[in-house]
Amino acid sequence: MNKTIQVTRPSMPVFDEYLNEIKDIWDSGWLTNAGVKHNRLEEKLQQYLKTPNVSLFSNGHLALECAIEAFQLTGEVITTPFTFASTTHAIVRKGLTPIFADINLEDYTIQTDNLERLITDKTSAIIPVHVYGNVCNVNEIERIAKKYNLKVIYDAAHAFGVTVDGRGVANFGDASMFSFHATKVFHTIEGGALTYKDRSIENRINMAKNFGITGPESIEYAGGNAKMNEFQAAMGLCNLRHIDQEIEKRKEVHERYIENLSELEGIRLPFVKKGIVSNYAYFPVLFDSNKVSRDQIHDELKKHNIYSRKYFYPLTNNINCYKSKFSPNHTPVAQQISERILTLPIYAGIQLETVERICNIIKNQLNSLNSTVSIGDVYL
Repeated sequence: MNKTIQVTRPSMPVFDEYLNEIKDIWDSGWLTNAGVKHNRLEEKLQQYLKTPNVSLFSNGHLALECAIEAFQLTGEVITTPFTFASTTHAIVRKGLTPIFADINLEDYTIQTDNLERLITDKTSAIIPVHVYGNVCNVNEIERIAKKYNLKVIYDAAHAFGVTVDGRGVANFGDASMFSFHATKVFHTIEGGALTYKDRSIENRINMAKNFGITGPESIEYAGGNAKMNEFQAAMGLCNLRHIDQEIEKRKEVHERYIENLSELEGIRLPFVKKGIVSNYAYFPVLFDSNKVSRDQIHDELKKHNIYSRKYFYPLTNNINCYKSKFSPNHTPVAQQISERILTLPIYAGIQLETVERICNIIKNQLNSLNSTVSIGDVYL
């Protein structure tokens, strides 16, 4: 039986490297609450992400909640349903109403053409999502936000290390949230971070993630607990040393998929826009449901112990806890994409021979179903 291939697999340093990194934690006894590892990782991330302000968190979801809290958002927030549930949950859990914008056919990020018509006197912010490492139309979003005096918080969970015309993606909007979950390009086992422009917001961010504590005998705010511990930070320090090599390995996998699948009809493959330096976080393939469904390919791969992912499916405006309040019919492009998209296994450690095998299974399945639809027909 073939070895099971998951859609992703965490990259980890060699065991001795991590042991060496955590050794002095035993000497200091400092396990959490902004220890040496924590502070060093913040500094290293400022350098790598080319951004002046970084605050670490126990996970990306709480980082996003704390950003919403720190910016004191109210009323309605425009976002996209083509995302992981965390994005929508963070908005709802902070007592706000998500207003769902549709997505682009080209790169699956939030549409900006119709964004202004969603703005009302209740709108306080836009939370766009960089998807699969694809970057939103940051210039147009900035123009709209300035025109209507709105905050912009990017969900950049997929975009660690991505640059746009030489500018780090962490520098767009008022803040960006990064997830350092084990499945991400860069991880701290669990973890996350906020990057932000205005350093004056730092105090509110810190209070939100540390019980509102401002001194040994002073608690000024009903904050929560979202601190990154020293063991997470140590993993991050190790992984950051190797991040460029990890992304390069992902690029090789990406290119091998493109090489093997680019001639197939009835599918649409990812591409990197001009001016973007990608992190190759995911490899999404769009299938034409008129001839072959995404689910057929997913199930066929599973028979071979290869686990792809229907990502994102369902849309967050159609998951059980929200479907009575929202309708995916209001975001038809996102609905169409969610029913046809499949992310294939991609991670630094996957063998190129395995990629070839995955491609051959897809080719054989498409051929057996006699798919003759062109790439352009996907959007008709």
